[in-house]
Amino acid sequence: MKEVKLLDCTLRDGGFLNDWNFTYPAINSIFRRLVKSHIDIIEIGFIDDRRDFDENRTINPSTKCFDKILENQSHPKAEIVAMIDFGTCDIENIAPKNESLIDGIRVIFKKKDMHKAIEFCHRIKEKGYHVYTNPVSITTYSDREMLDLIDLINNLKPNAMSLVDTYGLLHKDRLFKYFYLLDNNLNNEISIGYHSHNNFQLAYSNSIELLNIKTNRNIILDSSLYGMGKSAGNCNTELLAMYLNENLNKNYDISEILNAIELDILKYTKEYSWGYQFTYYLSALNDCHPNYVKYLEKKNMLPVKDIHAILQKIDNNKKLTYNEAHIETLYQNYLQNNIDDQNTYKELIKRIQNRQILLLGPGVSVKTQKSKIEKFIENTKPIVISVNHINSIYPTDYIFISNPKRFDKYQDGEILYKNRGKLIVTSNIKDATTKADFILNWNNLKSTETIVGESSLYILLKALLKLNINKVILAGFDGFSKYAKNYYDKNEQFYQQHQDVNEVTTAIIEQLNKFKKSINIQFLTESTYEIREQVSV
Repeated sequence: MKEVKLLDCTLRDGGFLNDWNFTYPAINSIFRRLVKSHIDIIEIGFIDDRRDFDENRTINPSTKCFDKILENQSHPKAEIVAMIDFGTCDIENIAPKNESLIDGIRVIFKKKDMHKAIEFCHRIKEKGYHVYTNPVSITTYSDREMLDLIDLINNLKPNAMSLVDTYGLLHKDRLFKYFYLLDNNLNNEISIGYHSHNNFQLAYSNSIELLNIKTNRNIILDSSLYGMGKSAGNCNTELLAMYLNENLNKNYDISEILNAIELDILKYTKEYSWGYQFTYYLSALNDCHPNYVKYLEKKNMLPVKDIHAILQKIDNNKKLTYNEAHIETLYQNYLQNNIDDQNTYKELIKRIQNRQILLLGPGVSVKTQKSKIEKFIENTKPIVISVNHINSIYPTDYIFISNPKRFDKYQDGEILYKNRGKLIVTSNIKDATTKADFILNWNNLKSTETIVGESSLYILLKALLKLNINKVILAGFDGFSKYAKNYYDKNEQFYQQHQDVNEVTTAIIEQLNKFKKSINIQFLTESTYEIREQVSV
């Protein structure tokens, strides 16, 4: 290869984490240190005319905004570029090159927009800028589609065309396939870039592999400080700079790069997370948009094996373009398991009618208010139902589970079968259908009209109404907090994509108030869901 250049995209890709709010001093600090470290190309952010000017952000409506933010900075050798997501910036917001500190503009675009996007690139080039074409999600292109795009790009003659692995899907063999397709068909003067993401922890190794390819073409490698970037993050600037210094006689100043990381980047690790993460691995494993995984994780209903099974059912045409309606349909279809539960209800009515019903949640209060609960049990001899967990403190008559993830946690239900107390499950837990004592039809109990319509308490209250129960006592349903301990047993805690606590609390209170029209609900222990009426013992 003729030349390798390092392009740092921290101020642009890193901005996905902090909404590009690096602050004016930090923007200038990062920029200055990247210049001093001899980075070849520095990407300073997005030009997006949907945004108002903000000197603290690296997303702004015009080239002139960035000129103002960086007006006191010099960059004698570094090339300065900005990025436009095609369709988010009118050409009128791009000043002529001789009026801007920006040397080049990178344009990202989806496959469906490639013809219009290349036309837009022609107009940018006419204004005097270097042009860089960045087709996102390169893995969605067939060979024929890629060759058609290359024809358009050869006609444009940009500085570079990048292989953009938006969701970190490429392994070495697929990366090489796309590289050779470009290398054999692009005009020789057009550089090939590589923009990686770390879903499979391959961003650095793939970048190194590209450097071992025998080619006469210039190569541009994207990276960011400490890998800061969208989703799983990018290849690390400090790693590539080190490697290039040691193996290609480059002269990047590692000390300046490290200073930029320490002074302006590490602080974000306390508030945001990036780099290799389970969510992004799972999305890359299934060649799909990470929002599909996040959507299913946020349900907090399914073990990962079931999430994986649902992701495999995503329509190929929708995999990399997130479609919430599609994933919700797949989710609901996956849980569907209609059964006839009339005899089950009849049997349960015989067992629990005319008895006090005590529902035990997993909250801290079942431990801190143990004497109160024990006194109530001693005095009233209730039917005790442990809801969505095995309660290790009190003897229980029934264990109710409607959450497949919770069921799976208990060694695929084996602990449940051995525990004292009859097991009641809902039909969406398909693994339990042959061993549970009682199975209730999930489809008749859950609701899509509230965000808590699949919670175990909601499901069980619906079932108790069908059992003609007119009064229940609740203990251990303390409510959730971001800051306090939520479970009396830390083993009951799941890692999850947290919903807004206030939103969930409000929804639960709203649903409990609706239930109270048909069933008398009282709290034995303190709860954020009900602070007025508590049971005396």
